[in-house]
Amino acid sequence: MRILIVEDEILLAKELRKLLVSIEPSAEICGTTQSVEETVYWLKQNKQPDLVMMDIELADGQSFDIFKQVHLEAPVIFTTAYDEFAIKAFKVNSIDYLLKPIKESELRSAIEKFKKTKEHPPISIMELMKKIEQLGNKRGYRSRFLIKLGQKMVSIDISDVAYIYSENKCTFIRTHQNQKFIIDLTLDELEKELAPQQFFRANRQYILSGKSVVSIHSWFNQKLKAEVNPPTEEHIIISRDKANAFKAWMGE
Repeated sequence: MRILIVEDEILLAKELRKLLVSIEPSAEICGTTQSVEETVYWLKQNKQPDLVMMDIELADGQSFDIFKQVHLEAPVIFTTAYDEFAIKAFKVNSIDYLLKPIKESELRSAIEKFKKTKEHPPISIMELMKKIEQLGNKRGYRSRFLIKLGQKMVSIDISDVAYIYSENKCTFIRTHQNQKFIIDLTLDELEKELAPQQFFRANRQYILSGKSVVSIHSWFNQKLKAEVNPPTEEHIIISRDKANAFKAWMGE
């Protein structure tokens, strides 16, 4: 079994390679690519693999762009942190759809599914949505914050959060009602606890909710600037590397 890994995060690619070899010792990892451009070139220059493990968000765009440039006959197991890409994923040769972080048991199940099915029948939308819901429930994303205000505590529903930001080594929540609360968690910690459908790590200082973004503007060096409500004093800049992922998250 010849497997091509398409993953732009080097450490994740190495971890995936280890999992694949552990599950299927006879498998040959015939290549590892990190971008749409690199993957298209690899597929044009090499014999088609038997299976492709493909991250959806790559450094230079979405992996779906690969299918527009080259004919890929091999089935694909998609990997991503974003549930909303599932419908699109199953339109292009997909055997399965795994949410990060990838569990060995789920990857093993996907490999077995691939081995048993040479011609994969289209999955129904109802089956797919049921699976996404089940996966989402397992993730256990945060739904509320308990905020300490002097001698009392206030519960803030996640739907009321406009954005979360760091300032002077402290972390703050800004609500849609323009209330400001300090919380005892870092942005790195919160990023893991927030549903990726609702929140996006714009940069080192800001995590945005989709409802807070009013508009997006082109910025220098292929970066983006996000305008939010309530407004911020400084610009919220999305790096060139994150620009495509941000636009996809916003519904491009």
